[in-house]
Amino acid sequence: MFRTLIVTAAIAVGTTSAAQAQEWYVGGSIGALSQDDSSNSGSTGAFTTGNGAPAVPNGTAVAAGTPYGWNTEFEDGMAASAEVGLRYGGGLRSGLELAYSKADVDRHSGVQLGGTVIDGVDAAVLTGSATQLGATVGAVVDDGRGEITNTALFVNAYYDFDLGNGLQPYVGAGIGFAQVEVDYSPSGVGIINGDDTAFAWQLKGGLTWQFDPRWEAYGEYAYRQTDDISFDNQLFPGSLDIENSQSVVSIGLRYRL
Repeated sequence: MFRTLIVTAAIAVGTTSAAQAQEWYVGGSIGALSQDDSSNSGSTGAFTTGNGAPAVPNGTAVAAGTPYGWNTEFEDGMAASAEVGLRYGGGLRSGLELAYSKADVDRHSGVQLGGTVIDGVDAAVLTGSATQLGATVGAVVDDGRGEITNTALFVNAYYDFDLGNGLQPYVGAGIGFAQVEVDYSPSGVGIINGDDTAFAWQLKGGLTWQFDPRWEAYGEYAYRQTDDISFDNQLFPGSLDIENSQSVVSIGLRYRL
């Protein structure tokens, strides 16, 4: 339902007559990224475990379709965007935005296999080693190396509230697609490394200050989300779905053409 409302709003602005366009503008911004924690979940292929004794004996059979997953926390990151837009009458404008963001992985935790948390089990259980590694699954994944990168293209619709003093609060929404690259390599163990493309949407709010007939400065908050992205597990057979949502606080400039 929510996605339908965003799509409807974007189409409404996109179909506004070109004859109503008052001017083009270009803009760009840089910002601080807060990548939301991800609850990763998936299902395994058939495989046999390594030596996780006594909790999981060496060679324990794991059936295809067994659920597994864990939680991932991210460090604060960076974001940047560029936009080309058109202003219409009545406070409406639209824009085509290219947005980029990147955040490093902080840590993983709560590894589950078949509904059982295995953080306290020797990590050999997942690597397939018959010899125990002397480090638990929880200790290995706590060293959360890796990153998540989003490169998205949005069609945005905005409404500006003209206060008459050079200041214009605004709200906006956009839809598009994002290419998402994910690297999960806790303690140097490669688990996920690939990219996926997914539907993306965003909501925005900000304040514009027109300090020159051509130039504007603005501050903006944006919440962005994609559909879950899916990857093959490189450590053992299985697929993993990763949640992907973020908040961005940015500052930028626009130039009226």
